[in-house]
Amino acid sequence: MSAQILATPLAGKHAVVTGASRGIGAAIAAALVGDGVRVTLLGRDTASLQGVSASLGGADQAFAVVTDIADAASVQNAFAAARGHFGPVHLLINNAGQGASAKFTDTDEALWHRLMGVNLTGTYLCARQAVTDMLAQGYGRIVNIASIAGLRGGAYISAYATSKHAVIGLTRSLALEYAARNITVNAVCPGFVDTDIVKEAIANIREKTGRSDSEALATLVATNPQRRLVQPREVADTVMWLCRPGSESVNGQSIILAGGEVT
Repeated sequence: MSAQILATPLAGKHAVVTGASRGIGAAIAAALVGDGVRVTLLGRDTASLQGVSASLGGADQAFAVVTDIADAASVQNAFAAARGHFGPVHLLINNAGQGASAKFTDTDEALWHRLMGVNLTGTYLCARQAVTDMLAQGYGRIVNIASIAGLRGGAYISAYATSKHAVIGLTRSLALEYAARNITVNAVCPGFVDTDIVKEAIANIREKTGRSDSEALATLVATNPQRRLVQPREVADTVMWLCRPGSESVNGQSIILAGGEVT
């Protein structure tokens, strides 16, 4: 298996994946390691990060760094640790994110700033750190995990949708700024994915409406023409396509993974 990994085009490159302790982030990290990429895992849950690292071969393959991506000093320290362990960063996957639903009139400043801090400021801070290495190397790939809500909005998710719209705006701006520097910047915009965030959404619907879990799930998947949740591995596969050779002309794009839902 090691010989197969060493033959892959991405083998030996260094990727940073945020929100890597579970769900989509863990799936992306596993896919990258499978291609021989050395991955730095960023997240807030020490035990979960260490568990993902162990499942991917330990610190020689997946180095865990506990990080608050909404905090500039924490991000700077995390990238310093990542470079010290695996060298310059070639690939950045900005996956960390939080979701919440509330009426706009119930969306207080604390909720607003929390979602902006993780979803938008975290993406900005990590991109600033990674771009320095990418410019020095003349190569880089940045993939931001946004959301279909960042393209069409949605009732009761004003803070979340706004943060994801902003991530897409940042994606497009960076793609244009670095297009001639062999750095591509793209966004992946899933619909509802089978993750803890969706489980929390189901619980919220159940609590507020009295519907059963199955009825709440049906409400969510009804937006997907395939009538199912997107799987984390599907998001990971799209990320891998954007990172591998052959996708160099794909830049500044917002790729929707939602079973045919259009905006």
